[in-house]
Amino acid sequence: MKNLEEVQQYKEFQNLELLAKQVVEGFITGLHKSPYHGFSVEFAEHRLYNSGESTRHIDWKLFAKTEKLFVKRFEEETNLRCNILIDTSSSMLFPHKQDFNKLLFSVYTSAAIINMLSKQRDAVGLTFFSDEIQLRTDVKLNNSHIRFLYRRMQELIDTHQELNKKTSVAENLHKISEMMHKRSLVIIFSDMLENNNQDDIFNALQHLKHNKHEVLLFHVFDSKFELDFKYDNRPYRFVDLETGDTLKLNPNKVREIYSQKVKTIFDEIKLKAGQFGVDFVKADINKDFKHVLIQYLLKRQKLF
Repeated sequence: MKNLEEVQQYKEFQNLELLAKQVVEGFITGLHKSPYHGFSVEFAEHRLYNSGESTRHIDWKLFAKTEKLFVKRFEEETNLRCNILIDTSSSMLFPHKQDFNKLLFSVYTSAAIINMLSKQRDAVGLTFFSDEIQLRTDVKLNNSHIRFLYRRMQELIDTHQELNKKTSVAENLHKISEMMHKRSLVIIFSDMLENNNQDDIFNALQHLKHNKHEVLLFHVFDSKFELDFKYDNRPYRFVDLETGDTLKLNPNKVREIYSQKVKTIFDEIKLKAGQFGVDFVKADINKDFKHVLIQYLLKRQKLF
């Protein structure tokens, strides 16, 4: 499914959990028809029995059907601890007053990843941050916790239209790194737009790496307007969503130099991510969710 089609379904059902389920089901169906069919996407509530462990929790009914020994999984068991971090600064509301923006893309994709994590019996926590940490949940895997995460994401997209909210990516990543005491997969959704030196952000990412966390950074952007600057040939009034600064100009007069400079910035972010050992993924909101979900699966596959 394409992003805008999924948005229309969301508006019809007003249910983020249902949308996440639809996205994942469509994604898994596509995987079976693609070169990625080898991924372990047949989710189960069991794990294979390991020789020598207690036979107390073996599912004998399943053994009768399969002639294989499986152990029932319980809520306290988990393969992975995952923390999902979403940048909620005002720049994530771009394109402003449109049906779809960077924040919606980040929330919908995060919801789909949470659905996949829960099916794989992986524990997950959620963090929202802008100029400060607005939400930080525990990392759990029970169903009531998952529903709580969906509610908080629902509240975010229903109410978050605040402008002039800046971001402090580096500062907050340092704080979050100190808060996480158990090794985790940290998934970050951010447009990486901060006035400070980009090195500060990557030093904070390195802090996460130093504390033994795996980091997957989704650089969220709108290629149509932010990169290619595809506006009509007429004067526009551009407003910085985080500072309120305005600029009047005709996009045609600056498109070439603007696009080149933005491309250079994006390339530098990707280069630095590689230098700091951070898994970096371009997350264009004009494309479907498939690419992001595949990158999540690739990362998870590397960890196990």
